Amino acid sequence: MTLKIYTKTGDKGQTSLIGGTRVPKYHIRIETYGTVDELNSYIGLISCQAIALHDKEMLKEIQDRLFTIGASLASDPERSKMKVPDLVENDILLLETEMDTMNEVLPALKHFILPGGNTTVSYCHLARCVCRRAERLTVHLAEESFVDNNITIYLNRLSDYLFVLARKLNADEGTAENIWIPRL
Repeated sequence: MTLKIYTKTGDKGQTSLIGGTRVPKYHIRIETYGTVDELNSYIGLISCQAIALHDKEMLKEIQDRLFTIGASLASDPERSKMKVPDLVENDILLLETEMDTMNEVLPALKHFILPGGNTTVSYCHLARCVCRRAERLTVHLAEESFVDNNITIYLNRLSDYLFVLARKLNADEGTAENIWIPRL
């Protein structure tokens, strides 16, 4: 028997959280994990580019963690009895360690950087912007409902990681950074 992807249960603008709670598709929880899913798609786009194997492996790890975050955000914290994977402090530390390693070989940051440089770098900046939106939505959701604090921290570090990765990928290609010189 073939499993059909469509269920028709959302045809009237409602969807179910893990735990069975029905909410409108515009609910902040749905918007939050939908944005994390959008971010994961951008991460996938970056990993499909001609970049170093280590960067691809790191992006796969990040995609796995974003699925963990999505599962947590898709769960009704009051009703779900389903065990979802945990996001742990070491996940955050990995992002910090990766940034520190990349920063060791990058020139000191003396200017704001405008998005761009090459296509792959531009994808990193798009992902960074989506990540910041996911973080804002997560903070908003946390004001109304339980959200694991590690999720907010991870998204904050991930946006920083994507910025540093963009700089590294520019350097890997020998592309000059697109610095912002304000008109004064």
